[in-house]
Amino acid sequence: MSFGAGVPAVEVAELKDDAFLLDVREDDEWRAGHAEGALHIPLSEFAARYGELTEAAPDGGRVHVICRSGGRSAQVTMYLVQQGIDAVNVDGGMQVWAAAGRPVVTDAGEPGHVV
Repeated sequence: MSFGAGVPAVEVAELKDDAFLLDVREDDEWRAGHAEGALHIPLSEFAARYGELTEAAPDGGRVHVICRSGGRSAQVTMYLVQQGIDAVNVDGGMQVWAAAGRPVVTDAGEPGHVV
């Protein structure tokens, strides 16, 4: 699923294991399961917590934005690009991440799932 030519995107299969991930899903989705090491800032809190991203993101490094299926992350990706940040939308989101066999964990480090 693509969200137009204006949104830079990357396929899950192209992500390196050490890619910086920003997960913009809501708290209940995050608790069910997420990519290990991802930064979690829900879309509903993104404007207020934007500073957390600028502190955590690698200097000049790419931010890979992910949600459940790619819609919310596309919105955040466009915003970040407008701010001059190298950001890309993870095509298909956590649904494709999990389907590709990438690890999904809970905060306790146990196997999680995508809701």
